[in-house]
Amino acid sequence: MLSQVVELIENKNSFAITTHVRPDGDGVGSSLGLCWLLKSLGKEAEVIVRDEIPPSYRQLPGADEIRKVSSIDREYDAVFVIECSNIDRPGIEKLEEQFVVNIDHHATCENFGTINWIDATASAVGEMIYNLCKAIGGRVSKEIAECVYMALVTDTGSFHFPNTTERTLKVASELVKVGVQPSRISEAVYNSYSWSRVALLQRVLATARRDTTGRIALMRQTLEMVEETGAVDGDNNGFVNMPLVAKEIVAAVYMREVQPGTYRVSLRSKGPINVARVAESFGGGGHKNAAGFRISGDWDEVESEIENRLKKAIEIAAESDPALEIESEYTLA
Repeated sequence: MLSQVVELIENKNSFAITTHVRPDGDGVGSSLGLCWLLKSLGKEAEVIVRDEIPPSYRQLPGADEIRKVSSIDREYDAVFVIECSNIDRPGIEKLEEQFVVNIDHHATCENFGTINWIDATASAVGEMIYNLCKAIGGRVSKEIAECVYMALVTDTGSFHFPNTTERTLKVASELVKVGVQPSRISEAVYNSYSWSRVALLQRVLATARRDTTGRIALMRQTLEMVEETGAVDGDNNGFVNMPLVAKEIVAAVYMREVQPGTYRVSLRSKGPINVARVAESFGGGGHKNAAGFRISGDWDEVESEIENRLKKAIEIAAESDPALEIESEYTLA
């Protein structure tokens, strides 16, 4: 709960903040925003991660001070874990031995922390960090504002995903008043990739196909594609959303091969179609319109099963939106 987080910060001094492997804009922005807040309160704080920070987020204030670690190697009064579904997501050893504060906005998040602050109504953890700043009486500095704005703009898809609310836009407005330049953040997010992203996108889009209903789009990314293009983590950010620009497509599947026979699967959807339920059925989770999981098996068989369960999810959604009604014989396991 927020009150417990405030009490902890007020009574302790030494903190670390971390986020999940392959950090995204919300993970990095929220972690740095919290770090700046803690330092402004006279606390000792640092951001630690296992993986490299993607280029899009390296210009955020404080990003150059983020420390890469594989294991907890210092003493802290507490470690804040940002936007992680479970204690293993940061990929850092000995984390389970710490006093952990779990901060997330995913309804599917496990209560793995000593303190668990979960707000599924927040558009991003960045929105929660802004609320924490206000609750603890901190000043929203330009550094905090830029980091939190990055979290908001990336997790809402530049404010066009369904998680964008009146509250989200009010927070964004306040951050701009502090000095954030939206165009500068957007430039960093969308126009700072290398040519390897373009080359990888070309190959991934070449695999795009629709299912028999014409409502589901599926794409693949192989290990060979990554090797041939020299792509790095983060180059494929947003690929899963691209088929959704077609009005006929209501759900998208993006399967990325991470080792032979093992895949990371990203799911996206429009309107009432709940892909989080589909992800949960495979051991993953996420939001209603954005979710994912990791799975192993024969590529064609796995993809077929995902397709089947998505068809059932669309049938369920069609009960509230007749425009989505399709014929299907499948059930959600």
